Amino acid sequence: MTGLASPLPFSIEDIIERAQTRMSLTLPDTIWHQDLMPRHGDHLLAPDILTHAAAQKSRPAAVLIPIIARPDAAHVLLTKRAAHLRHHSGQIAFPGGKIDESDASPLAAALREAQEEIGLAPQGVTALGYLDPWQTGTGYRIVPTLAVIKEPLNLSPNEREVEDIFEVPIAFLMNPQNHIIHSRVADGIERRFYTMTYGPHYIWGATAGILRLLYARLWG
Repeated sequence: MTGLASPLPFSIEDIIERAQTRMSLTLPDTIWHQDLMPRHGDHLLAPDILTHAAAQKSRPAAVLIPIIARPDAAHVLLTKRAAHLRHHSGQIAFPGGKIDESDASPLAAALREAQEEIGLAPQGVTALGYLDPWQTGTGYRIVPTLAVIKEPLNLSPNEREVEDIFEVPIAFLMNPQNHIIHSRVADGIERRFYTMTYGPHYIWGATAGILRLLYARLWG
């Protein structure tokens, strides 16, 4: 008697199967507790950031990690922020942003922001689960939601916020050999962070950190 064949590595089926056993859409009540610093964040590789981060009031934010099925394998959809933005201009990011008081959940906030930024219709999104929150050195506490998005996408970037939309094979992003640690000095503090370079796209900071967190949760 033979069992069912395992899904192909990094296929949508593989991702869904792993997420069903290792992720949930239930968040702990303490997630926004100001005295509890999340385990994961920019401080993992740069502990000196903790002092700066702890002195700030955390600002809740949410992002979507959108997975798309392609003939070769699953891809992750990412955006490049507009060059004229005041903060994080030109950086690679997930669709998402600040959580408003009117948002019912981090997922609701991420879906609202994704629709505003790139025209992603909420009805085409199937949420798989939350990752642990990621604390940034600038005070944002980001809750990422892993989700599968269906075609046709019909995406349209909001030029006020997004310069480009592109995809990266998840097999590349989940390969630890592509997780390179870089460093730079800012405000007298050495900041070390994960980077992933795919073609012309330099993925770093919170985006790369969250991708590393996804790797650890599903494949680590």
